[in-house]
Amino acid sequence: MGRGKKKTRAERSLFAIACAFLAMLGSGAQVERRTASETAVAMLVPFAIEPREVPLIWGGRALVRRFHKPGDPNAAIGESWECWDENSARGGPYAGDTIAQLREKLRDGLVGSLDAQRPFPILTKFIDAREPLSVQVHPDDAYAQRVEHQANGKTECWVILEAEADAHLILGWTRDTSRDEYVKRVADGSLGDLLRRVRVRPGDVFYLPAGTVHSIGAGIVLYETQQTSDLTYRIFDWNRLGPDGKPRQLHVDKAADVLDYRASQSGALTPLPYRSDGLQRTALVADHRFVLERITVQKMPGTIRLNGMPLVITAMDEPILLEADRTVLVLAPYETAMVPAAVENVALASHGGVTSALTVAPVQGIEAAQRRLTSAGGPSGAVSEFLSQFGPHTT
Repeated sequence: MGRGKKKTRAERSLFAIACAFLAMLGSGAQVERRTASETAVAMLVPFAIEPREVPLIWGGRALVRRFHKPGDPNAAIGESWECWDENSARGGPYAGDTIAQLREKLRDGLVGSLDAQRPFPILTKFIDAREPLSVQVHPDDAYAQRVEHQANGKTECWVILEAEADAHLILGWTRDTSRDEYVKRVADGSLGDLLRRVRVRPGDVFYLPAGTVHSIGAGIVLYETQQTSDLTYRIFDWNRLGPDGKPRQLHVDKAADVLDYRASQSGALTPLPYRSDGLQRTALVADHRFVLERITVQKMPGTIRLNGMPLVITAMDEPILLEADRTVLVLAPYETAMVPAAVENVALASHGGVTSALTVAPVQGIEAAQRRLTSAGGPSGAVSEFLSQFGPHTT
């Protein structure tokens, strides 16, 4: 049905790139020309994901204009949800199916040892903060389950992609405080005296366990990896009005229940660089829920072993090519793909120069995160030191 349709120039170019990549691999692999309708049972292969754009009052124009996301280039788009359970596959044998539907169809072939009946546990986003986000906090799993009747709270991390000269985050308290002091200062408007401001620059990585008071400041574009949850308790919203002309809802009492009132010393993390299977890799975050890495991608392919868990891959500022089971997927800049857990290895390469990608793998426990990093080639002692940055939040 799709075989007789004439290919566009862009499609022919991508096909040529993919063929050249496979020739470089020297595996005898071939680019698949078949359509989903020609294959009753599709093999498990990487697939690109259609993002979901979220208009927000604090959003900017960067995600559409510079990060190539679909949407109105003049609209205030705050977030692009890259990997989310309700996002659809773009093209290939799974075209149009959501990740949720693929969980039902492919089960452990897609999610490995994760529960296929539950939403995919990781949500990744690009965030463009033209104005500051509200001062807020997220609950942990126990509170989310007990009070909100939702499976997950929200621990998250940020990779800073762009930052204006004076850009900063609010990240924790300047000193120990208490629920009573928090309530009093919210009432009298002096809470800002306790908020800790941290300057940022591109490349910085921050880890925010549930319970951390925080805000993304104006002039920052970042990549976020988080638990699949949208539970946010706003404490202060800079006295601005929502799209309906009314102040947005605050959640001061629930925030009081979940805040960590201890002083914060956290700042940009110290990454863990290592080399594995032809790739320079840098572990950025690893806790008992997910492992986030930056991969240096070059023309010569290198390989990532999946170890029985799915892998989310987001290209950065240049296209990259993914190959698994004789099928090549070309990711455009800032596009995201998922590699099913049943795929043993995925090869990555650039079309020419040196570029990078971010990868996220769900894990089940801090020991699993440690095994993932050491089995990939991270030195045992260095891995342990790296994991110590996530301390008691990984128990």
